[in-house]
Amino acid sequence: MTTGGATLGGPPASTPKGRDLYVILGSLMLTLLLAALDQTIVSTALPTIVSELGGLNHLSWVVTAYLLAATASTPLWGKLGDQYGRKRLFETSIVIFLAGSALCGLAQDMLELIIFRAVQGLGGGGLIVLVIAIVGDVVPPRERGRYQGMFGAVFGVASVVGPLVGGWFVDNLSWRWVFYVNLPIGILALVTIAAVLHGETRRERHRIDYAGIVLLVGWAVALVLLTTWGGTQYDWLSPQIIGLAVVAVVLVAAWVLVERRAAEPVMPPRLFAHSTFPVGSAISAVVGFAMFGALTFLPLFLQVVNGVSATTSGLHLLPLMAGLLAASVTSGQVISHTGRYKVFPVLGTPLIAVALWLCSRMDENTGALSASLRFALLGLGLGMVMQVLVIAVQNASSYEDLGAATSGVTFFRQIGGSFGVAVFGSIFSNALARNTEELLRGVRLPPGFSPEAAQADPTTLNRLPPRLHAMLIHAYSESIGSVFLWAVPVAAVAFVLTWFLRELPLRETAQARGVEDAVGPAPTTGSSRDEMLRALSELMRRDPHAKEMYARLGSLAGVDLPAGSMWALCRISRGPIAGTDLAELADVPVERGRPCVDRLVEAGLVVREDDGTLTITERGREVKRKLVEAQRAALARHLSGWSPEEHPELASLLTRLAEESLGGEDGARAMHPAP
Repeated sequence: MTTGGATLGGPPASTPKGRDLYVILGSLMLTLLLAALDQTIVSTALPTIVSELGGLNHLSWVVTAYLLAATASTPLWGKLGDQYGRKRLFETSIVIFLAGSALCGLAQDMLELIIFRAVQGLGGGGLIVLVIAIVGDVVPPRERGRYQGMFGAVFGVASVVGPLVGGWFVDNLSWRWVFYVNLPIGILALVTIAAVLHGETRRERHRIDYAGIVLLVGWAVALVLLTTWGGTQYDWLSPQIIGLAVVAVVLVAAWVLVERRAAEPVMPPRLFAHSTFPVGSAISAVVGFAMFGALTFLPLFLQVVNGVSATTSGLHLLPLMAGLLAASVTSGQVISHTGRYKVFPVLGTPLIAVALWLCSRMDENTGALSASLRFALLGLGLGMVMQVLVIAVQNASSYEDLGAATSGVTFFRQIGGSFGVAVFGSIFSNALARNTEELLRGVRLPPGFSPEAAQADPTTLNRLPPRLHAMLIHAYSESIGSVFLWAVPVAAVAFVLTWFLRELPLRETAQARGVEDAVGPAPTTGSSRDEMLRALSELMRRDPHAKEMYARLGSLAGVDLPAGSMWALCRISRGPIAGTDLAELADVPVERGRPCVDRLVEAGLVVREDDGTLTITERGREVKRKLVEAQRAALARHLSGWSPEEHPELASLLTRLAEESLGGEDGARAMHPAP
């Protein structure tokens, strides 16, 4: 999941501004919302889907197919976008995602739906990684942190409203609209991006690890099939299951060998040499196991056992997602103030275990308030762990491994989610078959009714006599409860692992994480440089207001000028500009901005031509150079522990950020009068 390589081109020839920029960002947020929603909007529709298409024992694959396809394709999309340009790749990913969505809505059986969900996931993986990359292309560094926060909020909104929106579609339209809703929004985003986004971006040459990606998908699918079919379609000791186990082991071994030799491996084996990454990844996998499993089977419990509508089941899930977001935001703030992070996974994992145990105790008589409190507790536990694991792994990584480690820990969360849904599905199918058989033994069944039909389609229960209906509802309740009970020891293993997570002094850049680390639906593929740029952009956003920043830089550089004059000097250094245009950029009347420019002219830093054009002088360039050096030194203080002097790429990044952050539109407030 690393990126790197030789730069093929420079920055974009023209950066979008004003309306064009907002249109592009709006389209990108819409696209990201589609990909993020697709993880949660489907959950409340699943019971209705299996009722219509049959195949309750394959329910988990509707989620797993998307997760596996998105997770495996993400590194490929990221590197192809770097190499061939992001605009065309982004448009291609939207088309694939929309085609998959349309086909999912048209599916006539579970097999078709599962295949089309994989197609949708293939496009979804590209949407997520390319949106994040394009934001980096079109937004100046100092402003990037603000927009990163907005895109993080998209993940939060999707996680909260997804189950509710999915339930509303099921109750008022059809479950097929869970997929059809993507079409008009996606087409709007596609047309807008095609019209407004420029195609020129910095390009990098890569040696793409195709073999590693194929082998990764191979062993992941083999393991998921093993956990899905074992004990249900085939006996655990059957030749089919043993064969899958052998295939999985062989593919994992081949994958490790390929990764050791790959120039740009999907996941460098050296990451596992230090304890923080393997421990953090293992905990992340367990958390993904619990989260995706819960989101898949809790709606089934609510709709089948409690008999609520799909919309109401979405409402019942709000405490879970609200708890996750609240714990994630709160833990992030506490970590920023204290520098301590290990306590959160140590406390969060037992909360997850307790919440799963409490969920296993629910039955058809459990009230809405009691269930909501259990869901909120599960959300709090998940939120205390997920974001912190990214912080811990980043904090312990070397600069060379920063990008791979960041994406790797998220990757294992997705893989854990894939296995979790598959394992939960297998446990549920086995338990339902066993409980149904035991409860119906010796019971006279109505003509035309079979236990197999009740297991495949929960809606058949509504046509049964009250006594038989109550018995089968209890069977469903016990079966779903067993799913959560089996998840408790897995969460307990995560709790044990948290004690092996090393807590190191917290680097400042590791504190600049967002809510997307907690609820983001797929790993990113950022290089170490991209990750550092993201962190510095966020830290710059938290810096003092423009006036304070320029005043501080002037003091450090020994430049005796007002803040507004320093901003104007840095802006003029980018190229000759008319005084009226400069005032317009600063959003001040010409007469109010003129004194700032007059100071520059009087000091011989800027020349005002007869037509009003302002041009920087050599003396002005020297003053600008001092300001850039002061800004570079200020940014370097954020990189304590990263040793930029030992990494030419990081040193170059500091210089470029210092240059680009001075004279930008966000700093124009320096020319505004003090309030």
